[in-house]
Amino acid sequence: MDCGTNSIRLLVADVDGRDKVDVHREMRVVRLGQGVDRTGELAPEAIERTRVALLDYTATCRSLGAERVRMVATSASRDARNRRDFEAMVHEVLGVAPEVVSGDEEAALSFEGATRGLDPADGPFLVMDIGGGSTELVLGTERVEAARSVDVGCVRLTERHLAGDPPTREQVAAAEADVEAGLALVREVVPVERARTAVGLAGSVTTVAAVALGLQQYDSERIHLSRIPAADVRSVTDRLLAMPRADRAALPVMHPGRVDVIGAGALVLATLVDRLGLHEVLVSESDILDGIAWSIASQGEQ
Repeated sequence: MDCGTNSIRLLVADVDGRDKVDVHREMRVVRLGQGVDRTGELAPEAIERTRVALLDYTATCRSLGAERVRMVATSASRDARNRRDFEAMVHEVLGVAPEVVSGDEEAALSFEGATRGLDPADGPFLVMDIGGGSTELVLGTERVEAARSVDVGCVRLTERHLAGDPPTREQVAAAEADVEAGLALVREVVPVERARTAVGLAGSVTTVAAVALGLQQYDSERIHLSRIPAADVRSVTDRLLAMPRADRAALPVMHPGRVDVIGAGALVLATLVDRLGLHEVLVSESDILDGIAWSIASQGEQ
């Protein structure tokens, strides 16, 4: 399980050696990170929404006969002063404690999930994992060579800056400035110019890809390993930022839980593409959730 700032996701998989077969995959938007950037705490109602989803996930794991379980919690849980309340709730429902991982650990899991099936000849890869509270940029080929997590994500930037419907030019510029500041921190430790292939992960990226591909319904098979040109990333981003909420909600590929934050998520992606001079983004449906599954298998082998 991957519990982020915006969503909680479940993957049940059969893993044997280097083979993984997905049995069940599910995502629910619970917005655990609601208000964390402003208050520094997880809201009680956000913890409750997560608890309700976790009850169902726990029942699914039991019904499918899951032998090992790992739950990873990321940005919102890292930042919250009252994360012990969240951890106690998870332990009570799931029977195991959540692992609140560091930005570097999150980056490593995302890299493992995204690149395991890629051809090393296309590396080094720059993996860009755009989440609700943070974004991770990771460089490597068959292992992580450098990584940095920065506090720019779709929920955080929406709550900070994008209050308008649609947001104003000034609001967009303020959000973009936050992304540029985060990228400056990334450049201090990650030699991004060495990358041959840029890989984009998570819901904001896959939704931008779905819109760019002109899909009439969300199709993960069409989206996975699609290559979205830089011009299309910028075009879709500008379009999303100019839309009022009702028009974004009407897009056939839009998940209801992403309607209010997709503009910020797309802006993170477009700003990275622009500032890094990328020609295209290789979009992956394999991400931190797959990395967590592989990590459980590795622990079992040891």
